[in-house]
Amino acid sequence: MPAPVPNPCGPALAQWLVRWPVQAHTRVAVAYSAGADSTALLLAAHAHWPDRVAALHVHHGLQAAADGFEATARAVCRGLNIPLLVAHVQAAPTPGQSPEDAARTHRYAALADLAREADAGLVLLAQHADDQAETVLLALSRGAGLPGLAAMPERFERHGMGFGRPLLDLPSSALRAWVQDSGHAFVDDPSNADTRFTRNRIRAQLLPAWQACFPGFRPMLARSARHAAQAQGLLDDLGRIDLARVGDPPAIAALQALGRERQANVLRHWLRLHWGVVPSEAQMDQVLDQLAACRTRGHGIELKVADGTLRREGARLAFSRPAQAAPI
Repeated sequence: MPAPVPNPCGPALAQWLVRWPVQAHTRVAVAYSAGADSTALLLAAHAHWPDRVAALHVHHGLQAAADGFEATARAVCRGLNIPLLVAHVQAAPTPGQSPEDAARTHRYAALADLAREADAGLVLLAQHADDQAETVLLALSRGAGLPGLAAMPERFERHGMGFGRPLLDLPSSALRAWVQDSGHAFVDDPSNADTRFTRNRIRAQLLPAWQACFPGFRPMLARSARHAAQAQGLLDDLGRIDLARVGDPPAIAALQALGRERQANVLRHWLRLHWGVVPSEAQMDQVLDQLAACRTRGHGIELKVADGTLRREGARLAFSRPAQAAPI
């Protein structure tokens, strides 16, 4: 009888831990949807930390099949003796918000809450090379800047919790094949075939076309994303340096001493740092034009930026949101 094929998530997790070490005795949680990808990751994490892993399952309440996902998650975790924590959330989108964005926002908040309940210091996510490729192509189609082209980072903080993505170099096909061949139970989300969702259209139509033209393209897109992330890191460093120079909030005269590109970079850094705001290209162009024209004491600035207003207050800029809006 041939030896069983090892879980491909094991080496990927080990390599990720070299870059992002986890302190001894830290409890680790896995975001577990009961799909093939998160099943492979949960099993690899359980093998690495036999007594320190918890599974977190978010029931979005968006489709009838969600009850079956939870039932499978409970059965698998019971068989492995892995603690499972479940959150039921209503992830309906707000006006103007896509269903994907609404589900993502609720999911991360729920995962952070569940992780704290499990006394975990880290949540592992099963997003893989196909997800990363989809994210890069989606960013390209939207004309995104470096933050968008950098796609998904392999380690980040959100809602006061650390998150990690150790599988970004593994294709989905490798994960699914291993889970199927190993006989582990998992579920298929029927909504993944719904091409009304942008990511599903990319997955079903665009990725196969790219594969036909450029076999093995996924690592190349991942490399481009890493280059974009490195470049954005340098811009963030420059933004911190320039913000210390122009003041916080920024002084208009000090901003005018910088070139237009550095003005844009430091203002983006300032807005993202305090409010999580990302101005559009058109909005930033308006801001920079007004800054260039602001040469007299009576020149006012009041411009819409994202969900708030950027205005001149004396010698400095200020940003505010309507009272009912909350920071991201």
